Amino acid sequence: MNTFYLFAMSQPGEGGGSMISTLVMFSLIIFIFYFIIIRPQQKRAKERQQLLEGVKKGDKIITVGGMHGTVIGVEEKTLLVQVADDVKLKFEKTAVQTIDRPSEEKVGKTN
Repeated sequence: MNTFYLFAMSQPGEGGGSMISTLVMFSLIIFIFYFIIIRPQQKRAKERQQLLEGVKKGDKIITVGGMHGTVIGVEEKTLLVQVADDVKLKFEKTAVQTIDRPSEEKVGKTN
């Protein structure tokens, strides 16, 4: 038999609930992916951007390559980092993994 004829002979309303449940399941999967994968990744990217924008002179940093140093100069996309006496290296800001800011002494703190 012709497949068009079989399709035309089907009862109206057959399979309608199946289509709705498929759309609901697909929407649920997209919702789960958004809240488990995409949203946390966007949050981490935003925090990293704020970290890189907040780098300032005097911060102690660790690069993704494991180099430890102190920031002595900040430009738009690069940092000048002192890693030893008379040894200064220029790094891209994106190479910064962590920042260890010197803790400010708290004046007037009593135990």
